Amino acid sequence: MNYNELAFFTGLFGSIHCVGMCGPLAFAIPSFREQAWLILFDKLIYNVGRTLTYTFLGLLIGLVGQQLWLAGVQKSLSILTGIFIIFAALSRIFNISIGNGKWATRMIQPFNRLLSYALKHKSGHLITGILNGLLPCGFVYLAMAGALNTGNSVSAAQYMMFFGLGTMPLMFAAMISTSFISPIFRRRINKAIPIVMLILGLWFVLRGLNLDIPYLSPKKVESGVEVCSVPDHSGRTDTENGDWY
Repeated sequence: MNYNELAFFTGLFGSIHCVGMCGPLAFAIPSFREQAWLILFDKLIYNVGRTLTYTFLGLLIGLVGQQLWLAGVQKSLSILTGIFIIFAALSRIFNISIGNGKWATRMIQPFNRLLSYALKHKSGHLITGILNGLLPCGFVYLAMAGALNTGNSVSAAQYMMFFGLGTMPLMFAAMISTSFISPIFRRRINKAIPIVMLILGLWFVLRGLNLDIPYLSPKKVESGVEVCSVPDHSGRTDTENGDWY
């Protein structure tokens, strides 16, 4: 599984979290269209806006990751990312809370004001979706931690784009029908999310360890230049003539 596939399935399986956290906001956005297909188009555009923001965040985090890769710390970065995700998963499994949550409220307030302003002035679904993507969200931070390991800004942007695309099917379906997901089913899925996080964290740790396990923990390829010797008409090789390929 490559990074883009990992990002997509992370978004797909974790999108139930998006429905629970961002769903009420998405449902509250009014549509001033009369035709059914235009209403559906508005809902789609909202999710495109979120994905655009995630892609931009991936581009920014990728610039940081690129510098870390150039510094030669990609192995340690993958292991640290995995440990961070495992810790986050265990904190959810065992209900370990950090702080009293006031810092999170203070972080969200500026974004809430922006969203309120956008809704009040009928900015539309695209702008609202873009702003929604900026809301502090632990699940998005989890995706950004994965994007940090891709090695460059373009790959990180692609990672976050595929993550956003993965969240779209369930969010779009939920916006069409608010009864699409029952509260009981939502609670069951939320209980499974930490397990997915735990598996993801272990995957990053194993990749950083380079254990020579195909598709899971590939062996690190040492950099080097292979020298090829091609015999000439005199029977000598080009390397003997001083030519290196």
